[in-house]
Amino acid sequence: MRRHLLRAWVLCWLVLVWVLLWGKVSAANIVGGLVIALLITVLLPLPAVPVEGRVHPLSLLRLIVVVAYQLVLSSVQVAWLAIKPGPPPTSAVLRAHIAIKSDLVLALAVNILTVIPGSMVLEVDQERRLLYVHVIDVGNEKAVARFYRQVEQMERLLVATFERDADWKPSVRKETA
Repeated sequence: MRRHLLRAWVLCWLVLVWVLLWGKVSAANIVGGLVIALLITVLLPLPAVPVEGRVHPLSLLRLIVVVAYQLVLSSVQVAWLAIKPGPPPTSAVLRAHIAIKSDLVLALAVNILTVIPGSMVLEVDQERRLLYVHVIDVGNEKAVARFYRQVEQMERLLVATFERDADWKPSVRKETA
């Protein structure tokens, strides 16, 4: 039942995107969107993504608020770096270990770090859970420590939201030859 609801949701979402791309709600756009959505889901199916924990709504709300705050704060900081007089800021590639169990949540962590202005994930070592992140304005130890605190805070929030030990059920991975 859950799988069918998920497929229906994906179809509805693709139809909505199609209609938004055309910019007009009409029967032709809805039918065309449904045909395209069916073609996409049948001919180009995505692999199943294992969901190993469960979502905790209050923790999710806290995560959203903190990420929104970091987006605004870092946007202001990057804007200031762009207009302030003087030499350009020092940038570096920093390595951060992240203790997230799920590949799905790891992908979410990478996306959060990448959308926050001033940082971009360059590489993910999936086996060792290491992220290599390009960060601007790391000219002193305080700025580097601030980056690592931000990563630790995001990790705690993601674990509290999706990977609490009480709810964690690791999926069985099939090895392919």
